[in-house]
Amino acid sequence: MNLLRALAAVSSMTFISRVLGFVRDVMIARIFGAGMETDAFFVAFRIPNLLRRLFAEGAFSQAFVPILAEYKNTRTPEETRDLIDHITKLLTITLFIITVIGIMAASLIIYVSAPGFSDHPEKFNLTVELLQITFPYILFISLVALAGSILNTYGKFNVPAITPALLNLSFIGCALWLTPLIDPPVLALAWAVFIGGALQLVFQIPFLLRLKLLPRIRFRNPDTGAWRVLKLMGPAVFGVSVGQISMLINTIFASLLITGSVSWLYYADRLMEFPAGLLGVALGTILLPSLARHYNSNSTEEYSRLLDWGLRLTILLTLPAALALALLATPLITTLFYHGAFTDHDVWMTREALIAYSIGLLGLILVKVLAPGFYARQNIKTPVKIAVITLVSTQLMNLAFIIPFQHAGLALAIGLGACLNAGLLYYKLRSHQIYQPQPGWHTFFLKILTALAVMGCVLWFATGSDVSWLTDSVITRINRLTWIVILGAVSYFAALWLLGFRLKDFTKQQAI
Repeated sequence: MNLLRALAAVSSMTFISRVLGFVRDVMIARIFGAGMETDAFFVAFRIPNLLRRLFAEGAFSQAFVPILAEYKNTRTPEETRDLIDHITKLLTITLFIITVIGIMAASLIIYVSAPGFSDHPEKFNLTVELLQITFPYILFISLVALAGSILNTYGKFNVPAITPALLNLSFIGCALWLTPLIDPPVLALAWAVFIGGALQLVFQIPFLLRLKLLPRIRFRNPDTGAWRVLKLMGPAVFGVSVGQISMLINTIFASLLITGSVSWLYYADRLMEFPAGLLGVALGTILLPSLARHYNSNSTEEYSRLLDWGLRLTILLTLPAALALALLATPLITTLFYHGAFTDHDVWMTREALIAYSIGLLGLILVKVLAPGFYARQNIKTPVKIAVITLVSTQLMNLAFIIPFQHAGLALAIGLGACLNAGLLYYKLRSHQIYQPQPGWHTFFLKILTALAVMGCVLWFATGSDVSWLTDSVITRINRLTWIVILGAVSYFAALWLLGFRLKDFTKQQAI
């Protein structure tokens, strides 16, 4: 299996989903703007979304995939199926209980997670209602993550990568057809979450059937592999998802600021998540089962080379994305969101948050590459210790930045915290001699910085005045932004080509 080709395939599927996500966000911005209703929905959706990453895509997949890969490579097919059956049973029961508790305790959850809303009864009650509708999403999407972990371990990366597009299609459909039929209209967004979660689960079932790995309902006692997953998952809940925990705490801080702060952070986060998903999530998805395979076969040198490959690709693609987000903040926000109820003021406030987020984009994506270096070895303790340091540091930065920078200070703290997390993970990988850099890093960095300087100059002169983006028509903004993005990408990769970079240098073959 060519890992670069697999990465391109996963990124392509993710790209489709992210584009649909932008269509979704454009519609939300146009219909609802950035006010009380969107603040309420984004808070309500963030809570099950956080739990999704805690129990599903984050901790669960990091704990489950290495052990599933071990079973796949060293055990019989029937033993592997038993592991999947037992894990499915335990996960379903646990998350069903959590879902019921979440629906019943919705008022308390909102009071804790967005205390500023309690001063506005209408806003508070609306958020509670939205949370009760969206909370079952955690059950659906956790089973989706289970199915995705199985498919990824067996080299079927495309299906889990395209699955999130169904949630965005659900948002688009409900925004178009359900919004006029429901009061208040924002409830349509909550039902979109519920429907989207169910659709994603149904979509993956046929692909599990083809592999003959669809979980069976069985009530035997879990084997040792299932208990090992649960043992690893406990600390991994914290270690993998520290960024999301920080985001939830940021919501608490943002709820105390002026109305619109939660929404401005959300829209900026959506733009930042585009490159993070295309590269960070895709690389993490591919690296974890591959690293676990090398660990199980004691291929320490190949393990280190695979990490080096991931780090170089991350640097190569993330730094230009971060620079582009900062320089093109106003063009991106006006083109995507400056419609309908989204005002000039919303543009400037979202721009501040996006620039702050862009500072930490490299750290956010590096964590996705470096953390699997530990989890593939079933080492949970080290990243958890680092996560504790990161979480505490991020909250100290929140306190330091919130007064002078308001909501943008919260975004800056998240980014800098991610950089700290990545730096500590890298240090521990080196000190434990898990990773040894391959030759040529100094020259590699110098060439990347040169190409970034070229791209930065091109984007700076091509973008023009920020104010002009507010007065241009929608079609003009789309055309301008399209050509600027193309020009920036061409200038960057042309400079790299002239400096000696070739695509074949980044190919990586792995056995399935």
